[in-house]
Amino acid sequence: MVTSQAPVGESVTVDAPAKVVLDLIADPDPLHYLAPSVVSAERQSDGEGKDTVTLWSVTEDEEVWSRTQQRVFEADGSKVTFTDTKESSLAGLTGTWTVRALDGERTELSLTQDTSGLADAGAAGRAEEARQVLLATVADAAARRQELSDLVVDFRDPLFVGGAAEDAYQILYEADRWPERLEHVSRIDLKEDVPNIQFFDMDTTTSDGKPHTTRSVRICFPHRKIVYKQIGLPALLDAHTGHWLFTPTREGLIVESRHVAVIKPSALPVLGEGTTVEDARRYLRRVLSTNSMTNLRLSKTYAEERARA
Repeated sequence: MVTSQAPVGESVTVDAPAKVVLDLIADPDPLHYLAPSVVSAERQSDGEGKDTVTLWSVTEDEEVWSRTQQRVFEADGSKVTFTDTKESSLAGLTGTWTVRALDGERTELSLTQDTSGLADAGAAGRAEEARQVLLATVADAAARRQELSDLVVDFRDPLFVGGAAEDAYQILYEADRWPERLEHVSRIDLKEDVPNIQFFDMDTTTSDGKPHTTRSVRICFPHRKIVYKQIGLPALLDAHTGHWLFTPTREGLIVESRHVAVIKPSALPVLGEGTTVEDARRYLRRVLSTNSMTNLRLSKTYAEERARA
């Protein structure tokens, strides 16, 4: 066990109403594109005022780790307490988010953690790093909420597939074969040292002929979901994340592509002098959707051919 005399944390003042801050704590989904280390977040309601949240994160030396915590929300919105479950990489950690309105437009926010229940000093260090990332991310996102509403491009493209999830999944999982299957992908160097955790460098061409080289991490949940985060980004973006989602229906399944891209305002000139944020939003929606729909159609064709065989 780690020796800890008191919970660790500090408070920050956020230029945002308390409800805005609390909403960002309550909904962990934006963390995958706002927090640099978070790859994916899932939330399950456990009844009124309770939920379970799982976060998957990547370290600077490219190790993927996860944590699951059970949370309880105070009815007045002033506190959110949490305990990492026994399945979590940070099992034994407890903590509290505290939200205190200073006035209508400013909030005092703190995130304290008690690491005394953790197994070793390495886990305590990881917990403290995660605490700092989460506190900074929520505070920054709340303060920049109006700016981010323009810079974040978040969309989904669904496609019906009259086949099996296993077959549709195979095409999107086997990214190392994309260069031979997809015209817009010219190179992929993929490693999967841990089953269902993929890192790869990829060269692609957008529909308007622009080349891009990116590095991504993917976490694969067989036949259900593949989530990804670019950790080596094109010049235009501050973040790019997304997923491939496989949802069974009575007639087959829906395969969905999601993209979340965060525009880097200082890089707008890469699209040409005078480019505006609105121009960049339209550009990203078009080129990202075009390429991912190509992937989806290939997945559909393969799964439906297998279903007819």
